[in-house]
Amino acid sequence: MQPGALAFILFLILQRLTELAIAQRNTRRLLARGAVEHGAGHYPLIVLLHVCWLLAIAVLGRNNPVHLPWLALFALLQLARIWVLVSLGPRWTTRIIVLDAPLVKRGPYRLIRHPNYAVVVAEIFVAPMVLGLWQVALLFTVLNAAVLAIRIRAESRALGF
Repeated sequence: MQPGALAFILFLILQRLTELAIAQRNTRRLLARGAVEHGAGHYPLIVLLHVCWLLAIAVLGRNNPVHLPWLALFALLQLARIWVLVSLGPRWTTRIIVLDAPLVKRGPYRLIRHPNYAVVVAEIFVAPMVLGLWQVALLFTVLNAAVLAIRIRAESRALGF
């Protein structure tokens, strides 16, 4: 196993597990405040997509070298990811949770309606490219687009867009 590939794969896995824990905590707190979940039926599909994406990167990329330009782009995406998470604060979650409160309009939400999805779309492509996995990048970009079409429709209905 390439040390750089191992470090990158471990970072991805730890990042996603940490974010999942934060999202679950935020979801519990939002629901306790009276928020309502929407579109839960497609959530297992999102989880399956991301687990398969991580597995594909780990299995197919573990012996590959790290491509520094792609890694630099991935690092920039992490800054965007942090901006999104900080902007949403305790309202960030991996589910569609609607709270009877005004929508967040600060940070990247001033610029586009779904900045978190924009970051995820880019990450789904860029992360495999860090390890030269262009087939994984293309396949999961297409699969993610199909899942996001369902997700964004459900979220837009829930938010009244």
